[in-house]
Amino acid sequence: MAKTIFEELGGRYEKQRDYLIPCIALPAQEEQTVGIWEERHLNYLKQYRKVTYTNLFTSGRLNAYLVDIDRQAQERFERLIEDMKQAQGIKQNS
Repeated sequence: MAKTIFEELGGRYEKQRDYLIPCIALPAQEEQTVGIWEERHLNYLKQYRKVTYTNLFTSGRLNAYLVDIDRQAQERFERLIEDMKQAQGIKQNS
Protein backbone atom coordinates (compact mmCIF):
# COMPACT_ATOMS: atom_id res chain seq x y z
CA MET A 1 0.00 0.00 0.00
CA ALA A 2 1.28 3.50 -0.83
CA LYS A 3 2.21 5.84 1.99
CA THR A 4 -0.10 8.71 2.78
CA ILE A 5 1.15 12.29 2.97
CA PHE A 6 0.84 12.03 6.76
CA GLU A 7 3.19 9.02 6.79
CA GLU A 8 5.61 10.69 4.38
CA LEU A 9 5.88 13.61 6.82
CA GLY A 10 6.79 11.25 9.66
CA GLY A 11 3.34 10.51 11.06
CA ARG A 12 2.17 7.08 12.02
CA TYR A 13 -1.12 5.31 12.55
CA GLU A 14 -2.37 3.05 15.33
CA LYS A 15 -4.82 0.29 14.55
CA GLN A 16 -7.94 0.23 16.71
CA ARG A 17 -10.32 -2.55 15.71
CA ASP A 18 -10.82 -2.10 11.96
CA TYR A 19 -9.65 1.53 11.83
CA LEU A 20 -6.28 3.24 11.50
CA ILE A 21 -6.19 6.25 13.81
CA PRO A 22 -3.43 8.88 13.33
CA CYS A 23 -1.15 9.17 16.37
CA ILE A 24 -0.97 12.87 17.04
CA ALA A 25 -0.06 14.84 20.14
CA LEU A 26 0.42 18.46 21.00
CA PRO A 27 4.02 19.62 21.39
CA ALA A 28 5.26 19.75 24.97
CA GLN A 29 4.89 23.19 26.49
CA GLU A 30 6.84 24.57 29.38
CA GLU A 31 4.73 25.37 32.45
CA GLN A 32 5.07 28.95 33.62
CA THR A 33 3.37 31.17 36.15
CA VAL A 34 0.35 33.08 34.96
CA GLY A 35 0.30 36.85 35.44
CA ILE A 36 -2.79 39.05 35.40
CA TRP A 37 -2.03 40.46 31.94
CA GLU A 38 -1.31 37.01 30.56
CA GLU A 39 -4.59 35.69 31.90
CA ARG A 40 -6.57 38.62 30.50
CA HIS A 41 -4.98 38.29 27.07
CA LEU A 42 -5.64 34.54 27.06
CA ASN A 43 -9.32 35.22 27.75
CA TYR A 44 -9.34 37.81 24.95
CA LEU A 45 -7.82 35.33 22.50
CA LYS A 46 -10.29 32.62 23.44
CA GLN A 47 -13.27 34.96 23.11
CA TYR A 48 -12.40 37.17 20.13
CA ARG A 49 -9.43 35.60 18.29
CA LYS A 50 -10.22 31.89 18.28
CA VAL A 51 -8.16 31.09 15.17
CA THR A 52 -5.07 32.82 16.57
CA TYR A 53 -5.56 31.02 19.90
CA THR A 54 -5.91 27.64 18.16
CA ASN A 55 -2.85 28.21 15.96
CA LEU A 56 -0.69 29.25 18.93
CA PHE A 57 -1.97 26.38 21.07
CA THR A 58 -1.51 23.63 18.50
CA SER A 59 1.94 24.87 17.47
CA GLY A 60 3.15 24.86 21.09
CA ARG A 61 3.89 28.60 21.11
CA LEU A 62 0.97 29.78 23.26
CA ASN A 63 2.80 29.88 26.61
CA ALA A 64 5.84 31.69 25.22
CA TYR A 65 3.55 34.19 23.47
CA LEU A 66 1.55 34.85 26.64
CA VAL A 67 4.68 35.24 28.78
CA ASP A 68 5.96 37.86 26.32
CA ILE A 69 2.60 39.68 26.36
CA ASP A 70 2.61 39.66 30.17
CA ARG A 71 6.16 41.05 30.29
CA GLN A 72 5.35 43.84 27.84
CA ALA A 73 2.14 44.79 29.64
CA GLN A 74 3.86 44.83 33.04
CA GLU A 75 6.62 47.10 31.68
CA ARG A 76 4.01 49.49 30.23
CA PHE A 77 2.07 49.48 33.50
CA GLU A 78 5.19 50.31 35.52
CA ARG A 79 6.17 53.06 33.06
CA LEU A 80 2.66 54.54 33.33
CA ILE A 81 2.85 54.54 37.13
CA GLU A 82 6.23 56.32 37.02
CA ASP A 83 4.87 58.92 34.58
CA MET A 84 1.88 59.52 36.84
CA LYS A 85 4.16 59.92 39.88
CA GLN A 86 6.26 62.50 38.06
CA ALA A 87 3.18 64.38 36.82
CA GLN A 88 1.82 64.56 40.37
CA GLY A 89 5.20 65.48 41.87
CA ILE A 90 5.39 62.36 44.03
CA LYS A 91 8.91 61.44 45.08
CA GLN A 92 9.83 57.87 45.83
CA ASN A 93 11.30 57.16 49.27
CA SER A 94 14.54 55.20 49.26
